[in-house]
Amino acid sequence: MKFQQVLTALVLTLTASFAFAGKPGKGLLTPTNHTVILIDHQPQMAFATRSIDIQELRNNVTGLAKAAKVFNVPTILTTVAEKSFSGPIFPEIQAVFPEQKPIDRTTMNTWEDDRVTNEVKKIGKKKLVFAALWTEVCGVGPVLSAIDEGYEVYFVLDASGGVSNVAHDAAVQRMVQAGARPITWMQYLLELQRDWARGGTYDAVTKIAKDHGGGYGVGIIYAKEMFKAQEGGKK
Repeated sequence: MKFQQVLTALVLTLTASFAFAGKPGKGLLTPTNHTVILIDHQPQMAFATRSIDIQELRNNVTGLAKAAKVFNVPTILTTVAEKSFSGPIFPEIQAVFPEQKPIDRTTMNTWEDDRVTNEVKKIGKKKLVFAALWTEVCGVGPVLSAIDEGYEVYFVLDASGGVSNVAHDAAVQRMVQAGARPITWMQYLLELQRDWARGGTYDAVTKIAKDHGGGYGVGIIYAKEMFKAQEGGKK
């Protein structure tokens, strides 16, 4: 078979495969269709959190923040009573967004602070991704409020926490019943990457996974080292 015939056959095969490729679901998050809102990741709120280990929480919310930053997702940082009660936002979150000053509130429901809702409207995305301390107070309030106003809401379970497992789980159930979609921070990271052929974010995404992804991150490190070893052996 001549080269031109081979090339034509290849083009037809690729065209056919693309023709039958499915479209991503509308419920999926993309780097351009949502806003992230991180609520009250502060020392005083963390002291009473019992539904998740605090070190794990700090790791997870940092991975979430880094994922949003890598994909240039608009991100709103909020605190409650920073100076008088709860303390500053976790330093590792602030380090991801060093130029951004969190919106400090008095209201427990972030949605009742017009500086926050004005920023949400200014950004203009109809999908919102929330993570909060505590789930049953500062998570439920804005999630239910945003849903009532027609937003599609996602809640990052493992970047949030409640004062007990019961409190966290009941709050999650309440939000899900209202229409919120539960996700995890690693799911969020990989949902935005979606395709490993997207080279522009590949290195950054795998670095976040290695730094914060536990066993998955160790697996990436291992695989790369084994690949290097095999390549070295071939030489």
